[in-house]
Amino acid sequence: MKQPNPLQAAVFLILFLLGLWVSYSLFILTGQVIFFAIALAALVVALYLAAALQIANQWEKAVVLRLGKYKGLYGPGVFIITPIVETVAYWIDTRIITTSFTAEKTLTKDTVPVDVEAVLFWKVVDPQRAALEVEDYRTAVSWAAQTALREVIGRSNLAEMLEGREKLDLELQRIIEGRAEHWGIHVSSVEIRDVLIPAELQDAMSMQAQAERERQARVILGDSERQVAEKFEEAARTYQDNPTALHLRAMNMLYEGLKEKATLVIVPASVLDTMTLGDTSGIIALSRQIQDQATVRGQGEKPRNAKEKRQSGKDESEEGAL
Repeated sequence: MKQPNPLQAAVFLILFLLGLWVSYSLFILTGQVIFFAIALAALVVALYLAAALQIANQWEKAVVLRLGKYKGLYGPGVFIITPIVETVAYWIDTRIITTSFTAEKTLTKDTVPVDVEAVLFWKVVDPQRAALEVEDYRTAVSWAAQTALREVIGRSNLAEMLEGREKLDLELQRIIEGRAEHWGIHVSSVEIRDVLIPAELQDAMSMQAQAERERQARVILGDSERQVAEKFEEAARTYQDNPTALHLRAMNMLYEGLKEKATLVIVPASVLDTMTLGDTSGIIALSRQIQDQATVRGQGEKPRNAKEKRQSGKDESEEGAL
């Protein structure tokens, strides 16, 4: 709606007061009672000139009709019309306008009721067509946007609406632009703000997403186990082709188990035979190695000679026992 024009009020007031002053001056000079006639004439002239003077803001265009026929566009700034003969039919705002619109309980392609909220950014690029081609271009744009939104929802699945909003925005812009361009309106962009689905469907989708995450976790775990099995298979082939490596690995595993202060280790005889530890000399050599490691951990920084003497004493006692 056009705001009141303060310039018109100022012009009217100045002219009317000027007329009153002239009429009063004539009454003083001549003594004739023509005060009311001059005042009435001043009032009519003031109203006429005030109505003729119009101001359009920087973002406005005035659509002027002369005797009901289109004359032209005026503004921005000051312009003059002929009162009674010419009228300003519309004041067109040429700035970008935002319009919010919704679609409630609209069924998607897969029959899911949704509530969708969107916002439209548009502007008038042809004020003449906006004023003459449609009764109320603002209402027309709003209805065109709502019908286009319902049309797009009916052609889309719920998954497409949740994941591909940018695509839907472009589709909406194309449809609304095609309808509004005949009214001199350009659609800058359309953005879907929110898609609301029923609460029971939200719970079902949450359970589905959780199941999908569990499935992915199990797939990753199975893939890891498969990779580990492949590595074990590769190691088995390596040990099969190189028995010495297998013996060293077995001895290292036994050593690692004994050095952790284990008091008792049960080793099958077949394993000892595999590691060539079945004879007495092999067992004695392994025992000496373990005892040496235990002595080093227990003694710390004691002199090397003392440790060697104790070790040699232990060796002699073991040989005597054998």
